[in-house]
Amino acid sequence: MDVVFEVTALILVVAVVRAAARRVRLPEPVLLLIVGVGLAYLPGFPDYRLPPELVLQVGLPLLLYAAAFTTWVPALRANARPIALMAVGYTLFTTVVVGYLAHLLVPGLPLAAGMVLGALVAPPDAVAAVAVGREAGMPRRVVAILEGESLFNDAAALTALKVAVAAVVGGSFGLGDAVGRFLLISAGGLAVGWGVARLLAKVRARVENPMSDAMLSLLAPFLAYLPAEAIGTSGLVSVVVTGLYLGHQAPRLMDAQARLVAHSFWQVIEYVLVGVVFVVIGLRLPDIVAGLDRYSAGFLASVSVAVVAAVVISRFVWVFPAAYLPPLLSRRLRERDPAPPWQLPALVSWAGMRGVVSLAAALTLPTTTAGGAPFPQRELLLFLTFVVIVATLLGQGLTLPALVRRIRPPADDDAAHAEQEALAQRAAAAAGLERLDEILERENPPPEVVQRLRQQAERRLTLALAGGAEVEREPPALIYRRLRRQMLEAARARLVELRDKGELDQDAFLHVLREIDLEESSLVHDDRGRREVARGTRTTRSHR
Repeated sequence: MDVVFEVTALILVVAVVRAAARRVRLPEPVLLLIVGVGLAYLPGFPDYRLPPELVLQVGLPLLLYAAAFTTWVPALRANARPIALMAVGYTLFTTVVVGYLAHLLVPGLPLAAGMVLGALVAPPDAVAAVAVGREAGMPRRVVAILEGESLFNDAAALTALKVAVAAVVGGSFGLGDAVGRFLLISAGGLAVGWGVARLLAKVRARVENPMSDAMLSLLAPFLAYLPAEAIGTSGLVSVVVTGLYLGHQAPRLMDAQARLVAHSFWQVIEYVLVGVVFVVIGLRLPDIVAGLDRYSAGFLASVSVAVVAAVVISRFVWVFPAAYLPPLLSRRLRERDPAPPWQLPALVSWAGMRGVVSLAAALTLPTTTAGGAPFPQRELLLFLTFVVIVATLLGQGLTLPALVRRIRPPADDDAAHAEQEALAQRAAAAAGLERLDEILERENPPPEVVQRLRQQAERRLTLALAGGAEVEREPPALIYRRLRRQMLEAARARLVELRDKGELDQDAFLHVLREIDLEESSLVHDDRGRREVARGTRTTRSHR
């Protein structure tokens, strides 16, 4: 009963705080942290202590898979160069800068432990930046780069953290060896993730029950994580690769109901997990602060300011050269992808808020080394990670909308987006009508059914048909739904084809695909209801 009460209380806190964040106009992560700290001093409130293994082996794979599954792969391809430079280059650059700085500023802190801090604070969290930026009118390309960076830098930073922690625990650290291990572990994770993704794709293509498919979706991150970790590679990189592949192939592998269930399922998982991690870290902050009694307040303040400044400034130092040097050095690249307006790298530089991955990763730090000695200044590393997260969420998160309005970045071409969506609607309707014509060559459905089908393809509206539950022959209502589903399959295939050719952006594709999925889901639901009625009719007749 105590466990049930604790879990219920924690989820209730997350739900209430998230709802309240909109009214107080504070970033949700910041408010969750503040509430967690306040609850830590509330008499009788449960003392939550998440085992590091639970965070590393359950929480992080779920969070990364949820992000990867919903990532727009064509945008990753279109922005592969800036995303790679940010996700890997910037992550390692920040790890080294912050690591050396901490090693120099904190007496007795080994360089490897400094790199641990650098890896913890290296990965920005795009959730808050994208949420704020979309409302403020941030350009779509900036949003795509931030989302892609956030996905891959999580895996890169956590792989770097794994290497640094192993160096601390093992007692030796060499930069060359660390880079070699990083590349080897990452490459192994990529290979395992690709293999698991292809295997799961074959399995999921044969699963017809939406609930079974949802269970496979829940198992997927662990099926990717466990074998990669077992052979000493990066399980988190494997999870990202698996999530990207299965999410991109979802329109081909999953039926309409399974996609709708999976979308809602991962939204809930991410919503709850992110909130729980922030609250639990807030609850643990008093314990972290209690372990800092050997440091003076002045020392903590000066080191905190220096680390936060290094995190913020290093992003500007990396982003602007990464945006302008490659086009400057390559004429071919300059013609294909010219240097962006200065407003875009400025926004990318300022949208570097840290978040849940840094918090969750901090919980995974071991308490002792291989020799049994305490992990070097673990409480200080946790405290500095906490400070960087709060400082960037408040400082950058609250000022990002004002920056967008101030610098006025080039606006997106809304007319082009509307044209793409119109193209998607026309292509989907045309594909459905083509399939209907093929069906009419081999079948002779009632004229009223054909008329309804043509109207549906042209209007893209959902129709609810009523009809009797006849058993001996297929009624017009069932013929309509059967043929309409075939048309929707053709429409979806055409959408995927246009997406793979790069002719649709994410919003246009997802908007039309969701309309198709919702319509097909309603048709499947109606068919199941009619089959149940038919079974009941047969049973009644047999009893008679």
